[in-house]
Amino acid sequence: MKNKLFFILMFSLIFLGTIYFLDELKADSLQANHISVYYFHGNVRCVTCNKFEKYAREIIETNFKDEIASGKVEFKVINVEDKSNEHYVDDYKLYTKSLVISLVKDGKEIKSKNLEKIWEYVRNKEQFFKYVTDEVTNLFKEL
Repeated sequence: MKNKLFFILMFSLIFLGTIYFLDELKADSLQANHISVYYFHGNVRCVTCNKFEKYAREIIETNFKDEIASGKVEFKVINVEDKSNEHYVDDYKLYTKSLVISLVKDGKEIKSKNLEKIWEYVRNKEQFFKYVTDEVTNLFKEL
């Protein structure tokens, strides 16, 4: 039993380390000019909040797959209640769970937009997908 528990623990640590390494690798491959898509949440997450993340991830990973691979787009899920992330509340004037798109040029953010209509569209997946896809695509015109 101890051996089994040991192997489960070791596998978990290796798995988490691999995820961390891949996230760091993605961050290193970002271009100086890119779009960041952030989903911000807190410690308590309801069904709707989880749906926001699921939809946003699906949109970005499906509709912008090539841009992710080339370092022109990144998607991050951020808990603003973590001490190191609290600054995002002030940075983006957050007051609830939010999806924010950010235009970065020469490594500096020059523009951002809180996609507040996700609250309106969360019960209509097609409308949600169109809204977010259109907003990210429009931001690409400025890249």
